[in-house]
Amino acid sequence: MAMADPSRTPMTDGLGRRISYLRISVTDRCDLRCRYCMSERMQFLPKNQVLTLEEIALLADMFVARGISKIRLTGGEPLVRRDIGDLVRRIGRHLGRGLDELTLTTNGTRLVDHAAMLADAGVRRINVSLDSRDPDRFAHVTRGGRIDQVLDGLAAAKEAGLAVKINMVALRGVNDDEILSMLRWCDDQGFDLSLIETMPLGDTGEDRTDHYLPLTQVAAQIDAHHPLTPTAYRTGGPSRYHAVEGMRVKLGLITPLTRNFCADCNRIRMTCEGKIFMCLGHEDHVDFKAALREGGLPAVEPLVDRALRLKPAAHDFRIAAGESAATRRHMSVTGG
Repeated sequence: MAMADPSRTPMTDGLGRRISYLRISVTDRCDLRCRYCMSERMQFLPKNQVLTLEEIALLADMFVARGISKIRLTGGEPLVRRDIGDLVRRIGRHLGRGLDELTLTTNGTRLVDHAAMLADAGVRRINVSLDSRDPDRFAHVTRGGRIDQVLDGLAAAKEAGLAVKINMVALRGVNDDEILSMLRWCDDQGFDLSLIETMPLGDTGEDRTDHYLPLTQVAAQIDAHHPLTPTAYRTGGPSRYHAVEGMRVKLGLITPLTRNFCADCNRIRMTCEGKIFMCLGHEDHVDFKAALREGGLPAVEPLVDRALRLKPAAHDFRIAAGESAATRRHMSVTGG
């Protein structure tokens, strides 16, 4: 397959936003069933509908040549994909050659087996989804997960030298009493923490309005104990970071509902089916898989420009009693 021309103009959408960040979902499968993310009895994609690792690698090559400087691998749970190390190493070869950073979001259950590989391939930091450290509560939120697997994985990540940021979805009546203790624990561990408002993606079998917790309230509660100061620190994603008085932890707030962060969006997402979604909150997409399999990368190149033209100004997330999800897709399909 022919490679993209690295001299091409960097990607800019129809609103003039520079697109430099690609999130790649390598699988829709996961070994947990988090209540805010997916339904209990998920129907996963058949293998022939999922891009091969070689196809994902070729598309990543093309995007780096087009100006993508940061790639995050997501899922589902990316570390359940067989031979995931081959893909990480392949993409990692671009580091210092157009790609500034390769990162990964994981639930942590398989880090014991993969942390060293990630570090060896050039990954320097990871995000780990963790909504509670209480064993029973963790099992409830994840529908059967074991917290000890995640804690062992976090220890392995530290041993491998990976910087860790904990992603915690703030859920009223579920883990809102644990947010302060999570912040303090992250500080003790040397981790950063991002708090996330629940997003209306897919039918999970539960009413999100029951557990929606605006982070404006959470920030005010934290500030009463540990004064917060906004900072200019950024990692390329939607988190807006705050310094916490008396702590080294950086606290990020991801607020798709209370504070829209779309004006400076620099991201696009590729699903494991090869569909490019320009916005997490819209169904519009461009399908690369058929073009790639029929005509190789030259057939995909024009679709990149089409996707950029279609990127919307903003998402349409909202949570209210009786309203359906903003999209039919579950988070695990698009990639977190």
